[in-house]
Amino acid sequence: MEYEAVIGLEVHVQLDTQSKMFTRVGTGFGKPPNTLTNPTILGLPGALPVMNREAIEKSIKVGLLLNCKISEICKWDRKNYFYPDMPKNYQISQFDQPICEGGEVEIEMPGNSPTEIGPHRVVQLTRIHLEEDVGKLTHYESDSLVDYNRAGCPLLEIVSEPDLYSPEEVFFYLTSLRNSLVSAEISDCDMEKGQLRCDANISIRPVGSSTLGTKVELKNLNTITGVKNGVEYEIRRQTKVLEEGGTLVQETRRWNPEQRYTTPMRTKEMAHDYRYFPDPDLMPVKIDTEWVNRISKELPEKPFDKQRRYMKEMNLPYSSTSALCVDRQLCEYFEETASLTQVPQKVANWVVNDLLRELAQSEKENGEELCLKDSLLSPSKLAELVNLIEEGIITNNVAKELFPEMFTFGKSAKELIAEKGLEMNSDGDEIEALCAQAITDDPDAAEKFRGGKEGAINALKGFVMKATRGQANPKVVDETLRRLLAS
Repeated sequence: MEYEAVIGLEVHVQLDTQSKMFTRVGTGFGKPPNTLTNPTILGLPGALPVMNREAIEKSIKVGLLLNCKISEICKWDRKNYFYPDMPKNYQISQFDQPICEGGEVEIEMPGNSPTEIGPHRVVQLTRIHLEEDVGKLTHYESDSLVDYNRAGCPLLEIVSEPDLYSPEEVFFYLTSLRNSLVSAEISDCDMEKGQLRCDANISIRPVGSSTLGTKVELKNLNTITGVKNGVEYEIRRQTKVLEEGGTLVQETRRWNPEQRYTTPMRTKEMAHDYRYFPDPDLMPVKIDTEWVNRISKELPEKPFDKQRRYMKEMNLPYSSTSALCVDRQLCEYFEETASLTQVPQKVANWVVNDLLRELAQSEKENGEELCLKDSLLSPSKLAELVNLIEEGIITNNVAKELFPEMFTFGKSAKELIAEKGLEMNSDGDEIEALCAQAITDDPDAAEKFRGGKEGAINALKGFVMKATRGQANPKVVDETLRRLLAS
């Protein structure tokens, strides 16, 4: 019998806010353990929660970004469980009245061409709810330590329908969702810092069946590729169990990324196991139309919409837009640069190939990420470089030579050209003499070109460019050679 997978994802996103969800304690990564706490975080008697307005607004923003229905009223519930990561023994969450309902995430379809945009589809969402994060447990051989710095941070849980059908779709879904959230400045979504975490619910069923199989939840998925690999393994494992006549049980399993297999953790809890009830210390939140409309005006252009616009209006290739549109800052840099030139395609090439290379190299050498807004190479300076090439003042090769120094020292192209004496040579008499010499020294190439072999002219061009240290105007060289060869 042939089986197919059905997958749903629960994605937890830590919102980028200055303070925690129900207290003024600050948020932050890498602080000394248990320094971002107070009586509310530690669940001490008499400590009362107060809602974080910024977190609620960012949640509404995500809902609008993903075409959700924003609830007119959402409320807070206590999710009761006993575990060291939550010292008050319950988590403040949302059970039956979440902040957002429904929604969708646009994804690329697996198998798209690497050179052109292919078919897309939307993955349906069930809901998005807001809650407080829990502490982080670190397990050792004989004991465990807990750090409550993360506890209480605003956490958004984005729950999809069982509407994904392959590990590749899972990868595209998470990539698309992350790009949208980062672009809207909701979160940095750094999985290494726990800002984006994912649990996968996987079941298999006979091909053609509409009934869902037994669901297995997969945890400890720490990278987007890790989620894809874990789902891939679990599909194989479940298929093998059924093919051998076994029975699948609803359970939670842990993914081992080093050994690349899953192991049982516990049988799956049901909603009633958590004994949800409304939090008596928090009032419901009323979200009116005026509030939603104000936030909707702050929404950025969605990454896929931006990609389609770049391809249609600027005639950019798919490869360039794929690299640009995952980074809002990079897009803003590109658009500002392109607005100062007439050749957006060439600007995109410089940004995607040269600028990103230098940024990556700088990060590797300095050990820390260089923010684009702090780069010494401003959009106006890059635009000047591109325009100098277009005006025939320097060659593309000379520009490639200048670019690293422009990036490192912040000097303009014109400054470096003057310092190095690299301005393009368009002296007709000098170039004509060198072209005549090239034809004399390489009669074979000249005869081949006259005989119809267009590429033979490149050998003659090479002679002239070498003689002028690459500073001869290529257009003038080409025109002069063709005129001399035709005479």
